[in-house]
Amino acid sequence: MGKLFVVPTPVGNLEDMTFRAIRVLKEADLILAEDTRTSGILLKHFEIKNAMQSHHKFNEHKTVESVVNRIKAGETVALISDAGTPGISDPGFLVVRECVRNGIDVECLPGATAFVPALVASGLPNERFCFEGFLPQKKGRMTKLKSLADEPRTMVFYESPHRLLKTLTQFMEYFGAERQAAVSREISKLHEQTVRGTLDQLVEHFTATEPRGEIVIILAGIDDKK
Repeated sequence: MGKLFVVPTPVGNLEDMTFRAIRVLKEADLILAEDTRTSGILLKHFEIKNAMQSHHKFNEHKTVESVVNRIKAGETVALISDAGTPGISDPGFLVVRECVRNGIDVECLPGATAFVPALVASGLPNERFCFEGFLPQKKGRMTKLKSLADEPRTMVFYESPHRLLKTLTQFMEYFGAERQAAVSREISKLHEQTVRGTLDQLVEHFTATEPRGEIVIILAGIDDKK
């Protein structure tokens, strides 16, 4: 029987790629990629020429069985996403779950993920935190925010730049304008930036300065408002 490797890829700077990740990808019989065009740039940079197959949220239910069968037949499969660690707000959970159910060895390499540097750099407590990823865009969004109003731990959210102001404004409504937060964008890229302050200060900042790039919001829990 083969093996599934879950391989993190850089969220920005290609120098964040590990030697081990490069070796695993070069040795894999098949690389599952969220977007083969995006991953093709990364693989070309590191001279990785192995077979690639598209594996994303729209087709993973259909492809997972064939992937499991290939691993059962002895192939080594590596799973990557467009950036960061697969399964963390990216496709990956389904194929990992099915491999585990079928007694296949699954190994996740340590490596890049956007929320860890954002959390550490925020200056907010990080010994305990809860990762919320992307909030529901419509149905269930208000219910989710209401349920987090009394959360004592630091909270981590992913957001797109065009929804950032809306989200920060809603945070003010549910968590209070004085709640401390940090917004990190373009982590490990050339224009990496972290803006810290109260929610109303962050709203003021991003009203004056249009947000761009991939964004992580770190929000203080109710026990650490100041």
